[in-house]
Amino acid sequence: MDAPRKTPAYDATLADHGFDPVEAEGLTYPLGDFEPKYGEYFELMPGIGWTRTPVPGPLGHINNWILDDVHANGEPGFAIVDTGLFMPAVIESWKKLFETGLNGRKATKIVVTHYHPDHVGCAGWLANRFKAPLYMNRTEWLMARMLIADNGEEVPAEALEQWRFAGWDQHLIDNFEKKGWGRFARAVSRLPLGHIRLDEEDILPIGGNDWRIMIGKGHTPEHACLVDDRNHVMISGDQILPRITSNISVMLSEPTADPLGEWLESIKRFRAELDPDLLVLPAHGRPFKGALQRLDTLAARHNEALDDLADALAEKPMRVVDSFPLLFSRPIGEDVIGMASGEAMATLRHLEYTGRAVHEVKDGTAWYRAS
Repeated sequence: MDAPRKTPAYDATLADHGFDPVEAEGLTYPLGDFEPKYGEYFELMPGIGWTRTPVPGPLGHINNWILDDVHANGEPGFAIVDTGLFMPAVIESWKKLFETGLNGRKATKIVVTHYHPDHVGCAGWLANRFKAPLYMNRTEWLMARMLIADNGEEVPAEALEQWRFAGWDQHLIDNFEKKGWGRFARAVSRLPLGHIRLDEEDILPIGGNDWRIMIGKGHTPEHACLVDDRNHVMISGDQILPRITSNISVMLSEPTADPLGEWLESIKRFRAELDPDLLVLPAHGRPFKGALQRLDTLAARHNEALDDLADALAEKPMRVVDSFPLLFSRPIGEDVIGMASGEAMATLRHLEYTGRAVHEVKDGTAWYRAS
């Protein structure tokens, strides 16, 4: 449960569901603690439905948004935004929803905010089921297509080198090498050969509403958010989450990139452009208001981490793995060391790009120090 809590003023922009809104950490949750069950359709507000599908591990779920739409022949339908992992429990959730919650309507569009498997996983399956077009940012679509194709069992040499660069012990590298490669492909259905591109400031008409595309960077290369300016609603994907911080990692596909710099620039731009009264529909967690407050918090946390790490590097050189206690509040085990290494590397890389740190490589491992 979130704490501290207090009851804010009633918000008439939402349908009257009878829930008591709550506030926590500067954000307002208009539906309180309510969350739909897997496979359940919940009308969040006129024209927007909310369901959830399961995700293994601590996340537990992803939110999937169902937007009222109309087919070319005038029949009522719906667009799906973000699709869940391609796994049996998720497929069963979708089938249950189609049988019980959508009155026989069919999908008009499959919209995906970014290429991560919990968002794009069922996109191909849904597109094929309904013969509906797939809408994605071009870069995100290409990333997904590339990773689906990269399903060989042998771990690439570049991955082994990156793990060594981060300072992993050899036994850990050996363990991960035995696990093989291509896990992305096992969680994503085959995508259509074509897609309809979503780019910055594009307008995507769905039903009677126009959704403006905003592209955020850092979490993925070109993450698409959908903003309905008239109704003050934003589908934020992973770009703005209410309680967790999106993973910002250096990836094998761009080993010299500065994703944290891109993330902080996106926060600055989103903060300047977004309506402070937006209702934010995130990929994880509950719908909330307080986008600007949340963006400020996200920026502050990263900047504090950068300062803490810069101070530590002034005391002694560190490997990527040595920075974990400064950056994360939980012990880093094998289950999360890949993500932790990517995020720690992104923080160290941003210190380098801003002139606050340098590194040298010894025996394949990077040692960072203050510049």
